[in-house]
Amino acid sequence: MDLCKKCDKLLIPDEITMTKKLINRGTTVYYCVDCLAEAFDIKRKDIEAKIQYFKDIECTLFS
Repeated sequence: MDLCKKCDKLLIPDEITMTKKLINRGTTVYYCVDCLAEAFDIKRKDIEAKIQYFKDIECTLFS
């Protein structure tokens, strides 16, 4: 059971994977979509679109 480092929200696997993709593949500190969006100063929908993009191109982290 992983929680967002910033807001303590229970994370889904896509949020964990996106944290690894954006920050560092080896990280053990994870963030929810909202906190990732805030950290990178972008909209939540942009993070969600990137998640879908990586799934569509069959990125190995998202399989």
